[in-house]
Amino acid sequence: MSDMPCFVGIDVAKAQLDIALRPSGERWAVPNDASGVATLVARVQALKPTLIVLEATGGLERAVTSALATAGLPVVVVNPRQVRDFARATGQLAKTDALDARALAHFADVIRPTPRPLPDAQTQELRALLGRRQQLIGMRTAEQNRLAGTSERLTKDIIAHITWLNAAIATLDHDLETTLRASPLWRENDDLLQSAKGI
Repeated sequence: MSDMPCFVGIDVAKAQLDIALRPSGERWAVPNDASGVATLVARVQALKPTLIVLEATGGLERAVTSALATAGLPVVVVNPRQVRDFARATGQLAKTDALDARALAHFADVIRPTPRPLPDAQTQELRALLGRRQQLIGMRTAEQNRLAGTSERLTKDIIAHITWLNAAIATLDHDLETTLRASPLWRENDDLLQSAKGI
């Protein structure tokens, strides 16, 4: 791997993560699910990036940001308006997920917002919460797959288990959000949002 700095922009959507690198210009996408996030983290770790930038997207970015931060990668979540203004100032008026990822990588390269690493105790807690969440999602997927072709009696049992798993996943999501909000990585974004009128 060369010593050239590598900047990563990740555009987060509900179904997909679009990734762009700078200066190489390489782009790819992965599904926004546990498997896709794991693939992304492994691939980005190999790049040894200087900085990774994502936009705050109302919570969709939590899982990927948590995974990147717990892997010890330099990640920053920025205000979408900053990136939009930056893209406009550089002449990028079109808006697609791939272009947004490229604008985020360019923003990371030029502006270089400061990453705020998670403290070790928080890293361990986040890693444990994320690991358990992935396990529960795997169980839910397995149960959903079992529904096809089962008897009525078993269907009721499986649906009850899926309901329980959904509640457990929601509880873990809340715990993840609470932990992230307590971290320096997220506190800056919360302060910014709270400073805006009407929020």
